[in-house]
Amino acid sequence: MLMEEKKKMQSVAFRNFDEFLGYLPENQLAIVEKLREIVLECIPGAEEYLSFNIPCYRKNKSICFIWPGAVAWGSKTWEGVEFGFSYGNLLADTAGYLDRGNRKQVYTRRYFRPEDIHEDLLRAYLLEAAEIDDMQASVKRKTKKSR
Repeated sequence: MLMEEKKKMQSVAFRNFDEFLGYLPENQLAIVEKLREIVLECIPGAEEYLSFNIPCYRKNKSICFIWPGAVAWGSKTWEGVEFGFSYGNLLADTAGYLDRGNRKQVYTRRYFRPEDIHEDLLRAYLLEAAEIDDMQASVKRKTKKSR
């Protein structure tokens, strides 16, 4: 995507995490900080980076993201903070905790207060997502070696 197109979709452009965090309203900041803490605890060695002005996490491929409603997509904003799994379709969401919407791959959950976060369940999903990420990378490496 061209930088001009990206700028049209979002009205802000953060240069670093401090700018991102400083932009958030207090209620969303508390949720984002709690989610970041859980992600970094569950996925040691995950790379944290800003993409489309939101925190994203990857090891081999993108694993998850945190999207505060204050960071608009185009003109759309919302209440709360959305937590998303890049490959949510691969998770065994037997609890029905994640929102699929009309998406085929990315599944999310929206939080309105830090207390809304079901920490044990989210940790289980994160551990499963990291395991899937590692398995896919391992299969890819094996496939390349066998060529």
